[in-house]
Amino acid sequence: MNSSVLRKFPTMILIGLLCALTVCAQDKRTTDQLVSELGKGFVSNTAKVNGTTLHYVRGGNGPAIILLHGFPYDWYAYHKIMPLLAKKFTVVAVDLRGIGGSSATRGGYESPNMAEDIRQLTQQLKLEQTYVVGHDIGGMVAYAFAQLYPQAIRGAMILDVPLPGIEPWEECVAGPEFWHIPFHQTPDLPEHLLAGRQAVYFRSMLHSDQFSDSDVSHFAASYGEPDHLRAGLELYRAFPANARFNSSQRTAIDVPLVWAGGEKSFFAKIGLRLARDLKEHGCRNVKTEIIQDSAHEVMIDQPEIVAELIEQYASL
Repeated sequence: MNSSVLRKFPTMILIGLLCALTVCAQDKRTTDQLVSELGKGFVSNTAKVNGTTLHYVRGGNGPAIILLHGFPYDWYAYHKIMPLLAKKFTVVAVDLRGIGGSSATRGGYESPNMAEDIRQLTQQLKLEQTYVVGHDIGGMVAYAFAQLYPQAIRGAMILDVPLPGIEPWEECVAGPEFWHIPFHQTPDLPEHLLAGRQAVYFRSMLHSDQFSDSDVSHFAASYGEPDHLRAGLELYRAFPANARFNSSQRTAIDVPLVWAGGEKSFFAKIGLRLARDLKEHGCRNVKTEIIQDSAHEVMIDQPEIVAELIEQYASL
């Protein structure tokens, strides 16, 4: 193929071809390079927990903070705030089950089970009274952790996501902006349509003013293998089970919960309503925050503000 033909390809198609040729980019060498860019003291490792193997990146010293990503990200979603938090805390950013350097399984993608993944990880790492932060689907896992293990954490922060089974979930996901949810939940079909095209698909979600082509290629590689792509879709297929779990929780807990949304995010308007329903589900200590000049990817748009907000609540 000559250069004149190549110049006619849309940028997204070229990224997709690159992803198909470099799906092994999420190997140890690439991960080590990204980890080294975080600064001195950060390391990459894995741990066998709850029938799977989780990859995580750890750095810093002090009280522990666990960082959980959503879709279509991996641990690297937090790379801008990890060095900031590591000045005062032990920071552990985790690849959720089946994503990136973590092993995929046939099942187990419900938020309570993934919360158990994280609970066993903290035990293996001998981290006590952690503070759990989750963005997007990671926020669903953080909430399940708070419900299941309230005595094991200092608190939890849920970043810019509604919660299945907690109002106003149904209203939030009913609009055309969320067409991808039923698409991801369709059995088998998305795997076939997206295989080898992850970077093209992810680029449509991740705006170029926030994420470089190399960022998109990295995230695409984390979902590049067939079982990892399926794992990412299983996160969405678990929403009904997550809703049943969340709606059934009524035991009173005093864990400090913070829901924080981006000012420009679709979810900015739901914080107070979500907090009210959380209180009806037994959460007696709920606060809401708005992150100014930020859309959904709050940790990318405003890393300093998000780091300061986490520090504020994780230090209590």
